[in-house]
Amino acid sequence: MKAPAPLSKGTSLLLGLAAAASTLTAPPAFAEARLPPIDRDPNRCERAYTGNTIGQANAVSDKILDLRQCNFTGKNLSGKVLSGALLKEATLPNSILRETVLTKAYAVGADFTGADMTNAVIDRVDFRKANLKDVIFANAVITGGQFEGANLEGALFDGALIGNEDAKRLCANPTLTKEGRADVGCRIK
Repeated sequence: MKAPAPLSKGTSLLLGLAAAASTLTAPPAFAEARLPPIDRDPNRCERAYTGNTIGQANAVSDKILDLRQCNFTGKNLSGKVLSGALLKEATLPNSILRETVLTKAYAVGADFTGADMTNAVIDRVDFRKANLKDVIFANAVITGGQFEGANLEGALFDGALIGNEDAKRLCANPTLTKEGRADVGCRIK
């Protein structure tokens, strides 16, 4: 019996790459993030009033802006830079977030009911399962956000600058009301 012919370098390389790629598994697109333990600093919630002052839009800072489970009901956080903030399960009903910068923030399960985010920059924020009922997003810039399972009932987007993919994601949310759909530019059925 004759031995098989040796593979060319190119074929060997392709087979090696294919084998390596087959061993890699992509993580689920929106798997629950593994977060560090909640910061034990008794003043961690107060850091929201200072914000993230080093990295700004890139969410680089000297310390994680850990606002998880903090209560900001009715508080004024206007103009603050909350880039990279961990807002999971934070409570922000009727808070004022005008001109606030929320970049690369993790707000899964947060309650923003009735918050005013007029003129806010909302870039790459994970709002999955968040309560955004009656939130005012007037003139806000919204890009790269996640809204799966979020409550968008009564949310207003008048004059908001919304990326095409974000508009698709918002329009796919069944809780977005007729007025919100019109503001976002959803096709009315």
